[in-house]
Amino acid sequence: MINRRKFIETSAFGTAGLITAQLGAELSERAGIKGKPIVISTWAPNVKANYAAWEILGMGGRSLDAVVRGVQIPEADPNDNSVGYGGLPDRDGKVTLDSCVMDEKGNCGSVMALEHIMHPVLVARLVMEKTPHVQLVGEGALQFALEQGFKKDNLLTEQSEKAWKEWLKKSNYDPMRSVKEIEEKMEKKKKDNYPWPVALLNHDTIGMVAMDTNGNLGGACTTSGMAFKMHGRVGDSPIIGAGLFVDNEVGAASATGVGEEVVKICGAHTVVEAMRRGLSPELACKEAIRRIVKNKGSQAKDVQVGFLAINNKGQHGAFAVQKGFNYCVTTKDGTKVIDAKCWYP
Repeated sequence: MINRRKFIETSAFGTAGLITAQLGAELSERAGIKGKPIVISTWAPNVKANYAAWEILGMGGRSLDAVVRGVQIPEADPNDNSVGYGGLPDRDGKVTLDSCVMDEKGNCGSVMALEHIMHPVLVARLVMEKTPHVQLVGEGALQFALEQGFKKDNLLTEQSEKAWKEWLKKSNYDPMRSVKEIEEKMEKKKKDNYPWPVALLNHDTIGMVAMDTNGNLGGACTTSGMAFKMHGRVGDSPIIGAGLFVDNEVGAASATGVGEEVVKICGAHTVVEAMRRGLSPELACKEAIRRIVKNKGSQAKDVQVGFLAINNKGQHGAFAVQKGFNYCVTTKDGTKVIDAKCWYP
C-alpha cells in the first residue's frame, strides 16, 4: 500500500517518473503547444493522476477536462483508502463520497455523501452541466446519478472492511489527534501488517487544479472523507470556496486535511483572494494556514491542513500546518514532487 508521506523526491519514482516526464514533453511537442499548461495535485502518489490529466493538457485540451480525468485515477484505485473505491467507510460501515468541480467561467457542481458510485467527480460535473443547482446530497445525489446512467457499485473493499471492523473494537473517534501520534502508531503497526496505515492519517484527499494553453483554469476535488466519521459528515472537499475555488482572473486553489478547519476559514477562497491582493501562491497558502493556526491556538499542532494553488501566470505553491505535505507538479518539462513548507517544521 502506498504511504503518501514517503514520496518526497522525484527520483523516488524511478523509471516510471522518467517515463512520465518524457511522455509529457513529447505530447506537448507533437501538439505544438506554445503556452504554459500546468497541473498540480495534492500528495506525491498522485503523479499517476497528474499524468492522466496531462494527456489532455499536453494536447491543448481544456483544464476542466484534464482535472476531471486526473482525479478519476485515485477514485478507481482500491489501494487508495482515502478516495473513492476502497475508501474507508463511516462508523456505520458505509463508504460515502464527496466531490466537486469548478471551471474557468465560475460554473461549479458538487455531490456530498454519495454512496455506490465509483466516480463522484463525474456526477459533480453533471450537476454543474445538467441541473440548475450547485450541490446534490445523499439519496438525491444517488438518484440523479442513476438517472444519468451510472451503475451502483460496492465500494467497500475487503481491506477497508477489515480496517473498519478493527476500528469497531474500540470505536475511538478522534479526528483531531496529532500527526506525531498518528505517525508513531503507523510505525508501531507496520510489523503487524496492520490493514490501514494510510488511513491513520485520516485526512487525505486529492485536490487538483490546472491551467491550459488558453490560460484558463479548472479544478476538481474528491475524497471519501475522514475514516469512520459520523454518518452524514461532510468536510471541505465538496464545498465550493472551502476545498476548491477557481477564479480565472486570479488563480485556483484546493485543500487537503481536516476539513472542518478548512471550512471555518473558507480556505480555498481565502487563498485565491490572497493571490488577488498580490501574494504569491505559496504566501497565499501560508496566509490561509496562518488563520487556521490562529483559530486553533494551542491545539493547532494537533491538526494537519495543506493548501496548494496556482495563479493566472502559471506559478504554483503550497503550505501546510505540519511537515509531511507534498504536491505534484506537471508541465511540459515533466513531473516533480515538492515538499510544501509548513508552519510547524
